[in-house]
Amino acid sequence: MDYSMEPIIEEMKQEIDKWIAFINDKDAEKIVKRTTLQVGIHGYALLKYEGGRVDVTDYPLDLSVPGKSRLSTGGGLTEEQVREQIVPELARHMQHRLSSLPQAVLDYRFDFEGNFQVVNGGTVKVPILKYVDEAKKQQLLDRIGSYISSKLEAGKYPTKPLETFFLARHLLDEELFPVLDSGRIIGLYERIQVLNKGSKHLAEHRNTLTVALRNWVEEQWLPRYFENTGSEWEKEYTRKSGAVLEQSGSGQEAVELVIYGAVSILRYEPSYSRSTGLTFLNCVTALGSTRADRLIREGSGALAEDVTRLKTELVEGIANDVFAEVSIHMKQESGESYGQALRFLITLLKQGFPKSYQIKLKSAVKSWLPVKGLAKSGTHRFFANALEYPEVHPLLEEYARAAMETFEWYTDTEGEKCCMPGSYAVFGLGLSDRTYFPVVREYMEKVDVEHQSVQNGFTAALYGHYGINTETLPVLVTCMLYSTDSLKLKLMKELEDEKLLRLLLSQVRGLQYYQSEHLVYLIWGGKDKLKKLADKAEGDKKQVFEELMQACRRG
Repeated sequence: MDYSMEPIIEEMKQEIDKWIAFINDKDAEKIVKRTTLQVGIHGYALLKYEGGRVDVTDYPLDLSVPGKSRLSTGGGLTEEQVREQIVPELARHMQHRLSSLPQAVLDYRFDFEGNFQVVNGGTVKVPILKYVDEAKKQQLLDRIGSYISSKLEAGKYPTKPLETFFLARHLLDEELFPVLDSGRIIGLYERIQVLNKGSKHLAEHRNTLTVALRNWVEEQWLPRYFENTGSEWEKEYTRKSGAVLEQSGSGQEAVELVIYGAVSILRYEPSYSRSTGLTFLNCVTALGSTRADRLIREGSGALAEDVTRLKTELVEGIANDVFAEVSIHMKQESGESYGQALRFLITLLKQGFPKSYQIKLKSAVKSWLPVKGLAKSGTHRFFANALEYPEVHPLLEEYARAAMETFEWYTDTEGEKCCMPGSYAVFGLGLSDRTYFPVVREYMEKVDVEHQSVQNGFTAALYGHYGINTETLPVLVTCMLYSTDSLKLKLMKELEDEKLLRLLLSQVRGLQYYQSEHLVYLIWGGKDKLKKLADKAEGDKKQVFEELMQACRRG
């Protein structure tokens, strides 16, 4: 060995030792017991040598840096020194250090790579060590098979997000599954979503699956055929010279997964991710896939053309389930034209069009609902316009019942303006006529209060429009139950009426204590303020206040 290399190698070993100490988690055994689909924690390490600095991390993008060192070396390294002297020494050292770690710390495989700056100013990326624990690998494969069989194929209940996190990545791991089976992977991904339909974790499962696919496309598939000619954060892909997509076998299996991943991004991820989904489809098209091009133009083809297209003298509509978009052109503003458009939407949803979608509207009219906090979107405008025609109100109610689904959202809303499909139709109907109070209550009972707050504005508008009386109090109570704590309604004066107060008490009976507490907070500002009223009240009213307070007590 060139003895001038010893200080450099020794410094690198010291950084490896620091990293080993950093990952040697005393709670590793406890962590891997959370799910059978995790057999270890760490499976990757990267050593970077640049400008005399050594960094050892466990993430390729260098986002985690437990140890850093500044080496005082005069000259640079040659590629020959890296490959012939440094890499063998580091491989032996890392192998020795790994053998001393508890079983739970390491995954079934461990890859150790190096990025070394060399004398010509370039960077040499080389594999240093690849370690596979065959026994642990087989154990994991057995567990994956058992999980799929018992929890997915024969499963009847929602699954855990943590299980989806690991399974989604395992299924795309070529070390575990060398032969890519896109049909099986897609089928299992879909099964996870079916089992979690109606669960508050559905969006989390979808995001986990989509991220796993996105990472696989960007890290495994795209580099085979394309070069990133942009930056790490703004990627632009150029097809490699001579890159040809295999017309059978693994090539086509991979294409199916890329397309599925792109569609998942377009359907379920925020609007700023849309360019990524389109990039994937464009890359597949560049390799000769006619299906990807057709998806962009026409949708998946899962729905018949007479379902996804509407063309009359009054209105035109085109639905693309890949983008989860419905484009509607109102050629004439009338009750009949909106009636035709609504029947088109109802049929789409009943035939399986994604309920998380948006409407791209072309119309000369710009109506908005008198509800604060709603997004001014094409979807909102379409329903506000339609509500101007009383003759289509029954169709709006039918649409709302077809569209309402907990944990689904109109995709042209985000953050505080996020709302469940059917929101605009229900809000407009509720403000137009009391006969639609039943659909308002049905809607509210489906609202996911943790991720939606636009119902606050509607509840305030409903109260402002109708006031509070024996007919409106029950629906207002339902609305308040599914509003957030930020809603403020000034009902205290009206509820001095003993008849209304008793009616409120009848609505509270049978609720959970925390629901009663929520109502008391929205109306009176909390239990303490209600107690002060009870202390001052007399006779029957005092008894009602005390019963309301009792309803707020646990047990």
